[in-house]
Amino acid sequence: MQKAQTIVVKLGTSVLTGGSDKLDKAHMVELARQCSELKKQGHQVILVSSGAVAAGREQLITPCGRSVIDKQMLAAIGQGQLIHLWHNLFSLYQINVGQMLLTRADVEDRERYLNARDTLNALLSHNVVPIINENDAVATSEIKVGDNDNLSALVAILANADKLLLLTDQEGLFTSDPRTNRHAKLIDEVEHIDDELRQLAGGSGTNLGTGGMATKLQAADIARRAGVEVIIAKGNGKNVILNCMSEQLPGTRFLKLTAPKEGRKKWLLAGPKSSGQIEIDKGAISALQKKGASLLAKGVVKAFGQFERGDLIDLIDNNNHVVARGLTRFSYSEVVKIKGAHSTQIACLLGYDNAPEVLHRDDMVLL
Repeated sequence: MQKAQTIVVKLGTSVLTGGSDKLDKAHMVELARQCSELKKQGHQVILVSSGAVAAGREQLITPCGRSVIDKQMLAAIGQGQLIHLWHNLFSLYQINVGQMLLTRADVEDRERYLNARDTLNALLSHNVVPIINENDAVATSEIKVGDNDNLSALVAILANADKLLLLTDQEGLFTSDPRTNRHAKLIDEVEHIDDELRQLAGGSGTNLGTGGMATKLQAADIARRAGVEVIIAKGNGKNVILNCMSEQLPGTRFLKLTAPKEGRKKWLLAGPKSSGQIEIDKGAISALQKKGASLLAKGVVKAFGQFERGDLIDLIDNNNHVVARGLTRFSYSEVVKIKGAHSTQIACLLGYDNAPEVLHRDDMVLL
């Protein structure tokens, strides 16, 4: 018997509407049925559901535009309609649902992140299926995650999930755009995400949603670093959710990496935006990756961005590739003064001794 797992299912707008401008309720029933089957098998299920704007557009008698304000208005109208519809569909299978509306601010702040995690775990412990969406009606550009692909990756980290299913209108990731190249081949499995693969992802495949294959690749990269297996598959495929749990996986599978065990480090993967960058030399990169060392001032080459002590920053190599991220113990101006110096020289250079490390390994996660 298969081990019980926690599965996050992300449903894109194109999946929920079937490419039309209205919700495809018949297909939504089928998706709810598959989720209920997973529940019967002992798995926990979390839905990250798009479709609020489409649901709101259905309710309006007079048409409206596609500005940010229009979309926020439609989301305000449609969010209630969407959760009501999911409630009715899951009730057919005697399953309760609960709504959670999140913004980036809910995962950037450590305390709010923990509160969101506790709420999510409480819903799951009471056998409730959480239905999660971004709080589009009030979210501004500064606090938006921006798309439900990346939101689903953050939710997968919050829930300590085993699998993330990104269901879309495409069968998966191809060697080239299948809409323009009939010789394009489906990539069954991805072990490494590099620049070449990112170029393959291209842009959005539909004007209905906000996320294309590029955002799905971003989401897959975030989730797999937290130890979550990710599958991109076609959402209207027969039994697609159930098949994602089988040996014959549909779509493209992204192999998970070894996840950091500490909850704090998982938060670093999921939560804050970077406030700046520090370029480090090859010796420092080797020490971080092979010895699990902290970053010392001696390994710092350059600093970018006006960051302060305690801010989250990215550590980059000389090709601007991010090798790690973490919480800095020095501000930008301090790092500029101590870069390349030995730890014993810090007090002399600054006039005070703040810490021997620029980033401590306990406050850092390797990428």
